[in-house]
Amino acid sequence: MTIYYSPRFQRSYKRLDPQLQKASEKRVALFRSDPLDQRLDTHRLHGKLKAYWSFSVDSRHRALFEFLNASKDEAIFLDIGNHSLYQ
Repeated sequence: MTIYYSPRFQRSYKRLDPQLQKASEKRVALFRSDPLDQRLDTHRLHGKLKAYWSFSVDSRHRALFEFLNASKDEAIFLDIGNHSLYQ
C-alpha cells in the first residue's frame, strides 16, 4: 500500500495532540496492511463526499482519504480530525 499525504492532512495532523498522533500512526499502520480491516471501520462517504472514504482513529476522530486506483493499493490521505472535517 502506497500512501500519499496532502498538505491539508499534514497541517491537521500537526495540530493533533501527541496522544492522538500516536493513535493515528497505529491506525495508519493497520490501514497500510489492510485498508478494509474491520477494526478501522473503513467506509465510503455519501452525498457531496461520495468520492471519498473514511476510517476511524478513535471514537471521535476520522481520517478522510481517497483510493487512487481500483485495486485499492494507493491512497491519498486528505484530512484528519473530528466529524467537522466532513463539512
